[in-house]
Amino acid sequence: MKLRNRLIIAFLTITIIPIILSITLVVVFAKLQLGVIDRTYGISGTTVESLSNSTEVLARLAEKPYRELKKVVRDDPKRMEDATYLKEFNQNLKGKKTYLLVRKGDTIVFIGADSDEAESVIGQLPKYGEVDVAHGNSIYFGGDAQSLVRQIDFLYPGGEEGSAFIVTDVSNVIPEVEQFFVDMLFGIVTVLILSACLLVVWIYRGIMRPLKKMQTATENIKEGNLDFELCPEADDELGKLCMDLEDMRRRLKVNAEEKVTFDKENKELISNISHDLKTPVTAIKGYAEGIMDGVADTPEKMEKYIRTIYNKANEMDTLINELTFYSKIDTNRIPYNFNIISVNEYFKDCAEDLLLELESKNVEFGFFNYVNEEVRVIADAEQIKRVVHNIINNSLKYMDKPKAKINLRIKDVGDFIQVELEDNGKGIAAKDMPNIFDRFYRSDTSRNSSKGGSGIGLSIVKKIVEEHGGKIWATSREETGTTMYFVIRKYQEVPVNE
Repeated sequence: MKLRNRLIIAFLTITIIPIILSITLVVVFAKLQLGVIDRTYGISGTTVESLSNSTEVLARLAEKPYRELKKVVRDDPKRMEDATYLKEFNQNLKGKKTYLLVRKGDTIVFIGADSDEAESVIGQLPKYGEVDVAHGNSIYFGGDAQSLVRQIDFLYPGGEEGSAFIVTDVSNVIPEVEQFFVDMLFGIVTVLILSACLLVVWIYRGIMRPLKKMQTATENIKEGNLDFELCPEADDELGKLCMDLEDMRRRLKVNAEEKVTFDKENKELISNISHDLKTPVTAIKGYAEGIMDGVADTPEKMEKYIRTIYNKANEMDTLINELTFYSKIDTNRIPYNFNIISVNEYFKDCAEDLLLELESKNVEFGFFNYVNEEVRVIADAEQIKRVVHNIINNSLKYMDKPKAKINLRIKDVGDFIQVELEDNGKGIAAKDMPNIFDRFYRSDTSRNSSKGGSGIGLSIVKKIVEEHGGKIWATSREETGTTMYFVIRKYQEVPVNE
């Protein structure tokens, strides 16, 4: 259904139904009020018309002031000589179309209204003691007076006779009551229609504001601008739509940022590969030219040149294999072969291989195992071996001590086994520590070609460890050495209840 049709139906609904209900409530309220009047004042057969002409009901307007004044003249008649008190008392009567007259002897000593207004009433006032007002009955003055009068007789402190009159003007009661009902009905209808209009405007704005925001958001997305935030204004259908659109914007922004980062890393990778391959290629070309030009004119030189060419080719092959492996592991195309492995047996074999390899390079190697025989893990043996070798190769690459040392420690740390690889190299600067596991990061900003490598060895290590559900970190002190730590969760058999 179109929004316009929805608003028309909503307008008709919130206008007609409330008006009908309001009229019904007014009728019901009037009947109930008439019943209350009947029970309260003993008037039978009252109607709305009789209510508007009921002097008995109007007399009740001054009931409370009458009782208060009656109490005052009984307890403290001296106050009736106090002009300030009489003015204050009369002031409270004005809102009820009522005023006060006070007579002392035959003289009117206080008039609470204009002289012209009170003149017709004063001329009809009864004498002291002429009216039986024991029960507070009102006296009706007709003619020009059109008033209800209540008389209270009392004696002043000096013995003079006094009378207080509470006068209620009823001359305009009937048209005012009738006008009140007309105004009440007109006011209800006006308020309901105005409320309906306001509600329609509120509904319209409640729909259009989020729609405009979403339209602006889609235009920004279309133009490639993702640096904004779309906040829902309410928890409704449109609010949820705004949240979905905001979620889409965030994902698009993340994807865009990842693409920028990926493109930057690809450019950096190409630059790294170009730089790292240029050195061995240049060396190979130089030694090959030396052979072709006859520079290697002795068997010893020839052997040296050929071995150098072979070593440089191996460096290139290692670099290419490392980059190829990282591209596969980064795109999750490396099939892991997870098995249950005995920690002691696996790292014992690993340590034996490392001992032979490191001794050939004149590196002192220490192996320390603090794990019980029964401890096992679920891991890919080949990839964990790659982790260990990459860390050690990285240590040797930046080793600056004449006597290199590498220590391998295996520890049991609760639900995990912890592997520590410690070296006595030159260490890593504190500023470089947060970035050592980032792709293509090298703490050696000069990119000394003698170091070799692509700067992705430790990023490969981190990726493999995390794929095993573990974690890797490092501590280091410059000129002292570095220790790499990684943990792998232990294998625990779940008992089967028979």
